[in-house]
Amino acid sequence: MSTTTHNVRERLDDLIDHIRTGRIMEALTEFYAEDAVMEEPAYGKTVGLAANIEREQAFVDGVKEWKGFDVISIGAGDDVSFYEHTMDWVTQDGTEVHVEQVAVAKWKGGKIVHERFYYSMG
Repeated sequence: MSTTTHNVRERLDDLIDHIRTGRIMEALTEFYAEDAVMEEPAYGKTVGLAANIEREQAFVDGVKEWKGFDVISIGAGDDVSFYEHTMDWVTQDGTEVHVEQVAVAKWKGGKIVHERFYYSMG
């Protein structure tokens, strides 16, 4: 059964709200399937919700201060969504980080089954 475009957009808006309000770890259990695959240039593919929670917790633990999360554009279709955004934070050692990225997700039954992040490593 496919998720309607309307439902995908609602779920995406809720996911973005979770991220924007600092509920990143809660978002994983709410929006990602047990067999979800997350893929990004720095880490390659991380398979399964448990592995993604572990990877994401290590990322969150490395953040000393969140500076910003701004969504630039959003799109949703049948079982697919994307959002382009910027994120700014300070690491535990004081390094300021700015990332511009696009997240493309495939949905099934209201949960993300595959998400790929596109950003420059340069």
